[in-house]
Amino acid sequence: MAKKLTYWILGGLVLGIIVGWLINANSSSLLALFQSWGWIGADKNEAALLAGYAHYISILTTIFLNLIKMIIAPLVLSTLIVGIAHMGDTAALGRVGAKALAWFVCASLISLSLGLVLVNLLKPGTGVGLELPPETASSGVDRAAFDFATFISHIFPPSMIDAMANNSILQIVVFSLFLGVAITAVGEPAKPLVRAMEGLAKVMLQVTDYVMRFAPFAVFAAVSATIAERGPAILGTYGYFMGSFYFGLALLWILLVGAAFLVVGARTRLLVRYIRDPIVLAFSTASSEAAFPRTLEALDRFGVPPRIASFVLPLGYSFNLDGSMMYMTFASIFIAQAYGIDLSLGQEIAMLLTLMITSKGIAGVPRASLVVITATLSQFNIPEAGILLVLAIDHFLDMGRSATNVVGNAVASVVVAKWEGGFDPVEPADIEPAHAPAHRATPPATES
Repeated sequence: MAKKLTYWILGGLVLGIIVGWLINANSSSLLALFQSWGWIGADKNEAALLAGYAHYISILTTIFLNLIKMIIAPLVLSTLIVGIAHMGDTAALGRVGAKALAWFVCASLISLSLGLVLVNLLKPGTGVGLELPPETASSGVDRAAFDFATFISHIFPPSMIDAMANNSILQIVVFSLFLGVAITAVGEPAKPLVRAMEGLAKVMLQVTDYVMRFAPFAVFAAVSATIAERGPAILGTYGYFMGSFYFGLALLWILLVGAAFLVVGARTRLLVRYIRDPIVLAFSTASSEAAFPRTLEALDRFGVPPRIASFVLPLGYSFNLDGSMMYMTFASIFIAQAYGIDLSLGQEIAMLLTLMITSKGIAGVPRASLVVITATLSQFNIPEAGILLVLAIDHFLDMGRSATNVVGNAVASVVVAKWEGGFDPVEPADIEPAHAPAHRATPPATES
């Protein structure tokens, strides 16, 4: 099923590009036809037709992403609590958490630095020659959506029900940490609760299997809507910038996979095979969140102990978005280049360190990368309105950085698992099963 699903998703991606392109290219003929049938009023133009198509076809994408969001909260809650309970003591929890955060910091610095180096070497914004806008010009992005003090207080949920309802992963993680540690402290009386959470995790992964069958339709809808409304020409207009960014992502993938190879050796090939499906899903839907359940399954198949994967992966989705972090330095310097603003090496390093801190507050903020970039630009006297340069193609850029986030978090989970003593003793089969197994709720007896 996993292999076939990947092909179906890729098919939906290609078909979406073709259909979107055809609709955009023949919009005038379609408008005249629909007006002759009385489906569209005579006062409507081609832009209204294309916007209408994008609006209605996107219903499929919205339904799929809502179904995924429906799964995320109970899946994170159950798997994280079970993982903590099976660690056995708070010392193990602290040790795993410290190792995970150490990896996150190193990966963040590498991602941000790579973006900074490449944008200075390739200079995609040089020659754009934009005039500086009036000081009152707005970017259209709500910079108030990000405030570091607000983020710190937002970490701790005033209500677990509210955190679950809003899919606030970071708040769910905090609550799960407290509950998991309390279960460990209580011991035997809490065993029924652990078994209930194990059952919930298995059920939610089965629900994930059902939801994933809808993915190809959602991918088709998302891509065709974007191409139809904006046209394929937008890809050529921003071609060099997009090519430069994707070149940087390719280098980052090489570094991440190389790090995995140094840690687990030849088994890296299996890891790449197992995370192929969530990578394609994240790329096609431009949503890292959509790939979370599949990534958890892939790590389980690879042999990462559930107590590690279910703890590190949710943390990674809050603190280790490698693709998004690389994009922040890349886009910020690109905007400065487009306005002809020269930043000194010291200013660029200061920007990198600023983004290193503020990027940790992007969890749960809509269009988080754009929000953090906008907040950073003003600190270095770069016009906030410059964010409009990348806003038009943000969907296509988000596809690449979402896929990269999946790779980064999968590698982080594997590295921490290796540091914690390796993997489950059963070597994963070299042949992919027809159906991904349910998440192992309880570790083998030989696990430490």
